[in-house]
Amino acid sequence: MNMNAANIEEIVKQILANMQGGAPAAAPVATPAGEIPKTAKVAMLTQLEKFEIKEYPMPEVGDDDILVKVEGCGVCGTDAHEFKRDPFSLIPVALGHEGTGEIVKMGKNVKKDSAGKPLAIGDKVVTCMIFKDNPDITMFDLNKQNVGGADVYGLLPDDDIHLNGWFSDYILVRGGSTVFNVSDLDLDSRILIEPCAVLIHAVERAKTTGILRFNSRVVVQGCGPIGLICIAVLRTMGIENIVAVDGEDKRLAFAKEMGATKSVNFKNHKGIEALAEGVKDAFGGYLADFAFQCTGSPVAHANIYKFIRNGGGLCELGFFINGGDATINPHFDICSKEITTVGSWVYTLRDYATTFDFLKRAKGIGLPMEKLITHKFPLEEINEALAVNLKMEGLKIAIVNN
Repeated sequence: MNMNAANIEEIVKQILANMQGGAPAAAPVATPAGEIPKTAKVAMLTQLEKFEIKEYPMPEVGDDDILVKVEGCGVCGTDAHEFKRDPFSLIPVALGHEGTGEIVKMGKNVKKDSAGKPLAIGDKVVTCMIFKDNPDITMFDLNKQNVGGADVYGLLPDDDIHLNGWFSDYILVRGGSTVFNVSDLDLDSRILIEPCAVLIHAVERAKTTGILRFNSRVVVQGCGPIGLICIAVLRTMGIENIVAVDGEDKRLAFAKEMGATKSVNFKNHKGIEALAEGVKDAFGGYLADFAFQCTGSPVAHANIYKFIRNGGGLCELGFFINGGDATINPHFDICSKEITTVGSWVYTLRDYATTFDFLKRAKGIGLPMEKLITHKFPLEEINEALAVNLKMEGLKIAIVNN
């Protein structure tokens, strides 16, 4: 262990303070595992399709703040959209919201995480949201609104702190943020928490219809990371009759590893009627009881109604941005079939906490969640990582710090 005199002096001061009635330390205490550098590296998106590695002074850690040494962060489709088009007009911006790392310094007021679990230097953490003045976003009320009503790290306007996203080697988690202690999960699982929470929320939304049950026939359309995780969540619930629909055989093969029973390649069927028959055949002559639409394609949304039986249900979760209009026939697609439809967008704070148990359960039944992360890049190669993501050459791309 590399401990210098300054480390030892600070630790002794804290021990003496605690012996004298538990008085709080006068300042945040750094981990004795190593010196915190005076500067931090941030991958700053400075123009379209160009990250630059910037170096900024390490900020002061306030009484309610946490300094985290970043270990890794997944690349989301939202990051790719911002990289390519800047739809949120955030440039210059420090992106990355699927991140995790280790606490190296914390303010004296920080004692517990957002679920009441103790926090200490050395713990592994993830963040979920930064609260605004909005009482409807609460931890344990499922009837309140989702994270769409709050800010998240990785999608914040740049400021004088700069350590605002997980595509960096340090991030400053400010007071008022939500943070969770996930020290009992490995790095790959922690990187997958945010996208998995999207699917936990979607399945919870689906359950509100009363149609999704243990023995339901379920079709999942789209086998990118979101669709594959959807299959895994359903499988951990005990749902076994799952048909995956996609246009790539490799993804369909992986869908079966994640728990799908059968797969249908839409490229092998000419026209929606033939495709619907293909799905029906995969279910042994039945249409689906419930469907999850996990693509951002309006055509895919229009098609999926044909896969669902009369009285069935649909959860649409593929449109995280405006993907355009879909053409459906309300009489044939919704009314005459009495389809119950729910939309899903991001997650609630409680869904985030539930995700930790899902990841443990998925690992427990042998689902290969770690295989979702197909590419890992160092921070210095973030432009290459985004290029791979845009070319759809892998599934989940991640930035991992050594």
